[in-house]
Formats: sequence, structure tokens, C-alpha cells
Amino acid sequence: MCGITGIVSFNEKDINRTVLEKMNKELSSRGPDDEGFYYSDHIGMGHRRLSIIDLKTGHQPMTTEDGRFTLVYNGEFYNFLEHREQLLKEGVPLKTKSDAEVFLYLFAKKGPACLEDINGMFALAVWDKEKKELFLARDRLGQKPLYYALMDDGIIFASELKALLKFPELKKEICPLGLKHFFTYEYVPAPYSIIKNVHKLKQAHFLKHSQKGFELHRYWNQPEGSTCQDDIKTAEEKLLGLLDQAVNYRLIADVPVGVFLSGGIDSSVIVSLIAKHRPGKDIKTFAINFKEQSYDESYYSSLIAKAFGTDHHEETLSADLMLDILPQVTDYMDEPFADGSILPTYLLSRFTRKYVKVALGGDGGDELFAGYPTFLASRLANVYQKSPALFKSLTNKIVGLLSVSDKNMSLDFKARQFLLGVEYDDVLKNQVWLAALGPKEQESFFHPSFLAKTPEPNPLELVLEEMKYCRSKKADDRLWYFYQKFYMCDDILVKVDRASMANSLEVRAPFLDKNVVEYVCSLPYNYKLRGMTTKRLLKRTFKNILPKEVIKRPKKGFGIPVSGWLKNELKPLLLDTINQKTVEADGFFSWPHVNGLITDHLSGKRNNRKQLFSLLMFHWWKERFL
Repeated sequence: MCGITGIVSFNEKDINRTVLEKMNKELSSRGPDDEGFYYSDHIGMGHRRLSIIDLKTGHQPMTTEDGRFTLVYNGEFYNFLEHREQLLKEGVPLKTKSDAEVFLYLFAKKGPACLEDINGMFALAVWDKEKKELFLARDRLGQKPLYYALMDDGIIFASELKALLKFPELKKEICPLGLKHFFTYEYVPAPYSIIKNVHKLKQAHFLKHSQKGFELHRYWNQPEGSTCQDDIKTAEEKLLGLLDQAVNYRLIADVPVGVFLSGGIDSSVIVSLIAKHRPGKDIKTFAINFKEQSYDESYYSSLIAKAFGTDHHEETLSADLMLDILPQVTDYMDEPFADGSILPTYLLSRFTRKYVKVALGGDGGDELFAGYPTFLASRLANVYQKSPALFKSLTNKIVGLLSVSDKNMSLDFKARQFLLGVEYDDVLKNQVWLAALGPKEQESFFHPSFLAKTPEPNPLELVLEEMKYCRSKKADDRLWYFYQKFYMCDDILVKVDRASMANSLEVRAPFLDKNVVEYVCSLPYNYKLRGMTTKRLLKRTFKNILPKEVIKRPKKGFGIPVSGWLKNELKPLLLDTINQKTVEADGFFSWPHVNGLITDHLSGKRNNRKQLFSLLMFHWWKERFL
């Protein structure tokens, strides 16, 4: 895994090498093993390398023998060996054993069409010296990040925002729409960023930029559901084979490899597949535990470790330890990010990196197989929306009487979140359920002067715009598409990338293998969710391989007990960070509304953890970067 950065100027302006070196230095944790630069034709590109494959000769930037194409590449091209063999047969003069060189020559041969050949995760840049054209691309699911900014005379790009902020002509101004997006999503979704005039390249897109202009293209999209009519038994057999191949691809490395093991079905599946090919004692597994029982999963992770005889390692996350690692996590956040699971993911990555350089994770399983409780809630919402007004009124009163709990996914929290979004159409209700602030609350949360100068559209318009590309009109298929394009891409995968790269650890996701994704996407929706059974196909496939307790356990999620911590261990930090002086100094938020959120939460009247944690993460990010 690596970090890339670059500066392109089309007005015959020489590249400031000192600036590029500073930009590249910001990416050192992504690539502590090696550094390289390329300068030519008023372009500079930098690369930081975390050596995983071909430790000796995989240095970048990498240029074709004729000098035309130069590549900087961050990612893993899992099926590169097959393509490497074909290139050698064709007489291509490959000098290394790296996957980066294979991509470089595939691009030289096919141009952007070569992206169809890649099964992997990547963010990359290729400079065409002959055309004087820059090509940027990002993988299908968005596992690797890529930021860019169009300047008056060209373009700058980098794996992380903080690298771009070292470019002196880029102003450190908060994007008002980006800020509204953050409190709508708990992250800033692509193509927006929190900094004005900086963009994120969207998943499955490539960009071309030259003196002739700027082009942005979508090169891939999920297949439409139900286009494959395999019966479920056949689907089980095919899925098992595809996942087995995906895991084997991701075990290819010249360094030690381990597994993140939560004890959920996704990570357990990965351990079971590795155990088909390796003795358990050779499989290193890693887990994070909590003292708070409703958040802890140690029973299940230990169960799987014992079942397959793995070399298992555990660490416990407490409020004190979270306070200790918060400054480190904030340093690597790039943008405000309010998914509290970034903290245990960071700790897990730091802990794992002591033993291995690569880890496999279960990311993507919930999105592919409809594993979240909100998939079930969406069906319940359809019934609720058709209910009589009297029933709705009674439901609201009952929910209002529920006692407030700090437990993970407590009944009162789920019920109140459900009512916040239930009346929204299509997939929008799901985004409101996930949000720190729904559209209605934002009107009183933000300061009137900020709202007056904030441009439209409403942040939820981004969801509606993306849903135009969903090939299905069925509600279930649209919901499934939404989670892959938003929550998975810009929350789950961002979290894993930032937490792991901060610790120079590469994380690979077998569930996001191109072949697995395309096959599962093509199957009927009831193979994923049927009645109240989530992950139906996955559970059937592994019912005789995994312990029944793991197959039947309810979804827990990798959350942290923020609600309780804000009332106790984190209370002094909360009050010191979010107060009348700091809020009014920002000019973004309404202090009376914020004060009400704090008072109601600390008194136990309401669980406002999502709003307050989002505010905390925004302020910590702002202090660090601006």
C-alpha cells in the first residue's frame, strides 16, 4: 500500500520541487519503506511505498521503456500474475515482479480500457508525456482515496487531503456545502470535500486532464439484481468458490498476513477459508474488546479462534485508552469523520501492525448481503407509512415515553431514529436514519447567517443524483445499491483506510473482490434478505463450516459506547471543546440549540451522542488542520 501525489502545470511553469516534497512527506505513514519522484514537462509526481510485493525492485514512480508513460500507484492488483504472464508472452520488457509494472504496461497497451482487467483496490495516476495528459483513476468500490483540485494553470492530486494543504496556492477555507454534508452523513461524501475547491474522485471513475480540458468518466457500475437465475444451491456453490479464490488472491504477499476477527459472520468466513489452505497455528487473528458488555464481541471472536485453532491476539479499548489515542486518530482523519468505530479500528490496526504488515478484513459483507438492521427497518417503514394517522400518533407517544439508554443499539435509540426518517421516500429514509442531523434539525442547528450564505442543493440531493444510475426500479435493489455507493464507500472503507494507513498496515477485503461483487449483485434480492433473515445466502453457504452460534447471532456492529462516555469520562473534554465561546467563534452553529443538545444528553433526557460526537470530531479536526 502506498501514497501518491502530484502537481501538473500547463502554462510552462516549473514545478516547485520543495512543495512536492512537502506534500509527499505528509504521506509517509502510507509508505514508510521507500520514496520516489518524477519530474518532466512541467509535471512532478511523488510516491511513498509500503513494500508488500516485490520488496526489492518495485520502486516508483515507474516509467515505460520508451519513456512515454509514468505511473504512481497505490493499491493491489490481485490478478496481476495472469496478466504478467500474458505480457511476457507478448515480449513486453518487464523488469520487476510488481503488480504496478503490469498495470503500467496494460495502460500503455489499452489506455483506460485496461481498468476492466483489474481485480483489486487502487488509486493511481499516469502521465502521458506524448499527449501531455494526466490520467487519474480509482477502484470500483472506492477502497483507496484520491483527492484533487483544479488550479488556474493545471491540477494537483494526492492520496490524502493534508498533502494537498501543503500546496501554498490552495486556500484553507471550509466548504459550506461540505460542512452541511458532514452533519448529514457523518462524513463528507465524494465528490465533495470539507475544503473549498477540493474534490474526491468518486469510486469507479477516472479523470483525464490536459490543455484541451478536463474529463470525468464512470467506468463501472453494479449489475442489476436478478439478472442471474441460478437456484440458491448453485449460488451457494459458486459463492464458496469465488470467496475462496478472493481470499487466496489476498494472501499473496512477500510479508506476513493476518486477519481482523470480530467474531461476526464476515470475518469468521474469511478465517474459515484461510483454514482450508493453512494450519490454524499459522493464521494470526486480531480482535478488540470492550469492558461494556453490550459492545463487547470477545466471546464470539474467541469462539472462532478456538474452532480453527488460530494464533489469536486481543486488546481492550477503554475510555482512558480512547482519550490517549484521540490526538493520533485526529491527525490522520483528513476530514471531519464521526463514525466512532474509527477509534477501535485504529487501535486494532496499531495492535495488528506489531505482528504483520497485511491484514484481511470482512468489509463489504453487510452491504453485499443486506446485513444491517436498517434493511429490515426499511420493510417495516413501508408498512408504517400506510398505517392510519391514529396509529402513527400513538406510536410517537409510546416512543416518547421510552427510557433513554446508553447501551449499543438500544430500543429507545432505534425507535427514535426510525421515526426521524420513516416518512422520507425511497432510500432517503436510510440516510436520515444514519445521519447525525436530519434536514429538519439542521434548520435550527446551524446559525441563521451560515444558512443564508450556504449554497443549495440540499445535501440529500446527492443521494437522489446517484440513484439515477441504479439500474433497478425495485425498492429492495435500490436500497442495496445505496449502501454500497454511500455508507460502504465513504464511511466504512474510509475508516479502514485511514486507521490502517496511519499505522502502515495494508487491509484487504475479500468480499469486495470484483468477481464476488458482480456475482452477488446479479442474484435475486431474496437470496440476501428473506423475511427477517439477513445474509441468507452467506449463512446457508457456511452453515456447516462455522459454529451455529456465529451463524445465528444478531448483528452487533463495531461501535463504541460514546453515549455513556460523554456523560462520564469524556464529559470534561466535551464541555471544554463545545461551549458558548468556541461555538460562537466558529459562526457555523446556533449556540442555544447546541447547548440544548448538551444539557439534554448529560441529564439523560435524550441520547444526542450522534450530534455531539459529530461536533467534537469537527472541532478537533478544525483545530488540527485549520
